Amino acid sequence: MDAIECIMSRRSIRKFLPEPVPEETLRSVIETAKWSPSYKNSQPWEVVLVSGKKKEELSSLLIGLLGQGKPPAPDLPEPGGWPPEIEKKISEHMRMRCEALGIDLTDPETGRRAKVANFKFYGAPHGIFLFQDASLSLWSLLDMGMFAQSLMLSACAHGLGTVPQGFLTDYSAEVKKFLGIPETKRLILGVSIGYPDLKDRANSYRSRRQALGDILRPA
Repeated sequence: MDAIECIMSRRSIRKFLPEPVPEETLRSVIETAKWSPSYKNSQPWEVVLVSGKKKEELSSLLIGLLGQGKPPAPDLPEPGGWPPEIEKKISEHMRMRCEALGIDLTDPETGRRAKVANFKFYGAPHGIFLFQDASLSLWSLLDMGMFAQSLMLSACAHGLGTVPQGFLTDYSAEVKKFLGIPETKRLILGVSIGYPDLKDRANSYRSRRQALGDILRPA
């Protein structure tokens, strides 16, 4: 699969097959992603891969914190609002997704189940957590975004599915403690990875993109 096909076909997978991915394949995915560009070749990414019993224990921990009503405390604060033109795109996307999947995200119980699904890694056999040193600047967040994209495209090229998950950072302090990560590190993103279950309805919706004319500005 070439790079253009990977970019065009990649999607967020929200239902995975339980079959584990061979370790050498997972290592190859991450080995490829490490060639992402970064400011002054600083390579600020740190990767933790969880599988098997460790992943299940972490999942139980996160679901337990949710059940206790513990407020989220991610290292990167959730956006407090959006400019009107972006808010319009988000609202349209959510409306279309809800219609396609037959869900109502305004229902609190639906929202709770969505978080539980996140914390269960959508059934994926593996989860990846991306960290960086907390002292780094916003430039390094840009680097982390490029690394995450490379990671997901590399996974796609290996026939795997992924989904980037902000919810997996909700309880960053507890995740770091569980994984033995120092508090001096910043949890940037969680990514579920595995073989996609493309027959499941959860993966039937494909989000749209703007027309080129809407984003390209002639000089």
